Amino acid sequence: MPTVTFIDPDGAAAQVDVRRGETVMRAARAAGIEGIIGECGGFMNCLTCHCYVTAGEGGQVPAPSAAEADLLDCLAERRANSRLTCQIVGEDGLEGAVFTLPSWQ
Repeated sequence: MPTVTFIDPDGAAAQVDVRRGETVMRAARAAGIEGIIGECGGFMNCLTCHCYVTAGEGGQVPAPSAAEADLLDCLAERRANSRLTCQIVGEDGLEGAVFTLPSWQ
């Protein structure tokens, strides 16, 4: 089970275990991570599970699909490392990934 880290806008870190096959969004919500809302339930149409994937040693996060990239274009504060956590699935390569939450969310 990979463990990922969420960094809130104040810099506080929280580690969350993500079961294989579970989305990062669902794991974050189950762990009570504030800022990962997931209003649409993971159907990729609300942008309320947005985060920034922080470059680091661990955590291979696959590139976004074309549909996710198009939706992310709607964000005023989109960055090159913007992702929707509902589209990132727990797998061994995710171990050590770091997700930074935007302050506006």
